Amino acid sequence: MPVIARPSDQNLAAHDRVYRSLRQQIMHGELAPGEGLTLRGLGKAYGVSMTPAREALRRLVAEGALMLSSSGRVATPELSTDRIEELAALRALIEPELASRALPRAHLALIDRLATINAANAEAVAKQDAVGYVRTNLEFHRTLYLRAQAPAMLAIIETVWLQLGPTMRALYGRIPRNEPPRHHRIILAALRAGDDPGLRLAVRTDVTQGLRHLAG
Repeated sequence: MPVIARPSDQNLAAHDRVYRSLRQQIMHGELAPGEGLTLRGLGKAYGVSMTPAREALRRLVAEGALMLSSSGRVATPELSTDRIEELAALRALIEPELASRALPRAHLALIDRLATINAANAEAVAKQDAVGYVRTNLEFHRTLYLRAQAPAMLAIIETVWLQLGPTMRALYGRIPRNEPPRHHRIILAALRAGDDPGLRLAVRTDVTQGLRHLAG
């Protein structure tokens, strides 16, 4: 006997689809800082009613990916210098620890996978593909950090990435690049050598150096 989804289940599935898609777009910098979003616009873009669109926005506002003004306008955050410095400090604290915890489980297949992702990152740089650059950069880090088996820390850092997504896209436009982040190569070398201090330093430098240009 076929299972018929109830309207509430259908709304739940629709809201989750909108949430996940929009969350990814924000994290990868597909939306500019301060870009506004409306229920009507989301409903039209995703072919959903107001209810799932509203619930998706509510979740993203709760995560800090979107800001809700006193007038009710929902938009991606335009980060102040202090806020950028705060988020950069979180990255500097948490990401070296995640990398360190991943190191004992960094088998050769993982390192090869990271090298492949870094090659895709280099290709995005060559094509001047800002969204592709941000996406592959985060994929590089997330693939490594998954080996840390520290889901609470990973969830926190993904929330930081989410808040920084539009800003990272803006940063890419401000700093011309002609090669992938050199510290990715140092991270790979440290993983191969089992060098924990070197890995921590390379990750800390990699995740903060670009943000200093925005906060400076």
